[in-house]
Amino acid sequence: MSYPDSCHFSATQVNTLIDSLVEHGWFIGPQMLDPALCQALHQEVMGRAEQQSMNRAGIGRGKDHELREDIRGDAIHWLDRETLAQRRYLDAMAELQLALNASLYLGLFEYEAHFAHYPAGAFYRRHLDSFRGRANRVVSTVGYFNPDWPRDAGGEMVIFDRHDPDREVARVSPEAGTFVCFLAEQVPHEVLPTRQPRASIAGWFRRNASLGGVVDPAR
Repeated sequence: MSYPDSCHFSATQVNTLIDSLVEHGWFIGPQMLDPALCQALHQEVMGRAEQQSMNRAGIGRGKDHELREDIRGDAIHWLDRETLAQRRYLDAMAELQLALNASLYLGLFEYEAHFAHYPAGAFYRRHLDSFRGRANRVVSTVGYFNPDWPRDAGGEMVIFDRHDPDREVARVSPEAGTFVCFLAEQVPHEVLPTRQPRASIAGWFRRNASLGGVVDPAR
């Protein structure tokens, strides 16, 4: 499959993303990801799901980690740069990290991300990606890879107001090419039940909250 050497975002796209993060705390960019790269990533997620080489996702980290299908029902695989498509996506995120640090002085240290596969019927209830005062996940990202997503297929991500967490401000269809960014410790969001398999990459730009040279928290 042929696709660009990198999944570069244009300067206009990056500036719009940064302005939206500052003003609203979130950004939605339809058709922002390269179509051929989306196709390659979609094939990889679906192939892994078919081969059952993904892990059931849980909530919490370390000793607090637990499986709760009443809260989330997706399966995940952490990106490790083992495929060309993964490397192209991660290279684009590295460029975005530099731009966010240069413009917003966030001190972002690294980016972690995983594939997420939601089978039919799966969802993820409203949550924050990081908790105030305990945050090293600063900016969350979601890239979607589902071609020709039907309007009645569900699976939308709902974004809530960071100042009024009961007020819905946006609803994102998981259509291929859409890229979403939001402040991890401020913006509540949820994934509505999907009626067909749904593929994405969820990622987080992190600050270094390490002690004694050990990055915290470990994945």
